[in-house]
Amino acid sequence: MTGTAEPITIATGIPVFDGHNDTLLDLPLSNRSFFERAEVGHLDLPRAREGGLGGGFFACFVRDPEEAEVISEDGDDADATARATSIASRYTDPTRFPEPMSLAYAQREAMAMVARLIRLERESKGQAKIVRSAREIRECLEDGTFAMELHFEGAEAIDPEFDALEVYHELGLRSLGITWSRPNRFAHGVPFQFPASPDTGPGLTDLGKELVRQCNQLRIMIDLSHLNEAGFWDVARLSDAPLVATHSNAHGICAATRNLTDKQLDAIKASDGLVGLNYNCGFLSPTGERGSNLDLGVMVDHLDYLIARLGDDKVALGSDFDGA
Repeated sequence: MTGTAEPITIATGIPVFDGHNDTLLDLPLSNRSFFERAEVGHLDLPRAREGGLGGGFFACFVRDPEEAEVISEDGDDADATARATSIASRYTDPTRFPEPMSLAYAQREAMAMVARLIRLERESKGQAKIVRSAREIRECLEDGTFAMELHFEGAEAIDPEFDALEVYHELGLRSLGITWSRPNRFAHGVPFQFPASPDTGPGLTDLGKELVRQCNQLRIMIDLSHLNEAGFWDVARLSDAPLVATHSNAHGICAATRNLTDKQLDAIKASDGLVGLNYNCGFLSPTGERGSNLDLGVMVDHLDYLIARLGDDKVALGSDFDGA
């Protein structure tokens, strides 16, 4: 079934396909519908159409169990918010990282989010579609159907035998970030630090190296965002696909661990890869400032920097809507 709306474009006539959002996580937390215009959150279908957004990568991100429990039990309670913030602050210091989550917990949470995406497609009545190929994305952008690509932000829900990877792929998984900013059985993510280098720990584990090979075989794109520098270079050596960071910025402007060094950017260019600009103020500001009062010119500075380093055909947008 094709879309019921006109093709979604901005003033230039170019349809926008965004590299990262956390809307699947935010919808139940903010108690809103994807199909109704809301005053909270960043992304819903009416605002997407108003803004010229034709689709994007919908992330499946599994929260730390303790943080998830606090939020689910207490909702918007101020004390709960403070406790959740305290839990989240542990990701700035590797010595305070929570214990790795269990596979059973990660798979239960991931499956709930995948099911949420499937329900969004069904409830859209043809307005939105889970896309599984570049051809399907192009078709959606042409006919006005909102394109949703399933992405995993962190591989905690994948078992050591990779059986779940096959199942998730069948359900539509086409992009995988090996880590979020925490360690798992496959790799080590960067802690949130500024100013600091992304060279924060060891590279991929043996399972992580096999995960790269499995993703290459299934043609699941590997997302390098959140991965530490040693892991980045392991992927660069092992993968036969272009290197992609869906929502990362230039370390040369903002020296956050989450951003890419010039050497990393050069490797991405050499692989014919891509970088998506992240809208998170903490990864944009030259001072590492996390407030929301950041001049739009700073985003332009990052775009100019990335384009100068990569070329204009290798720079994209990875907003981090509903997560930044």
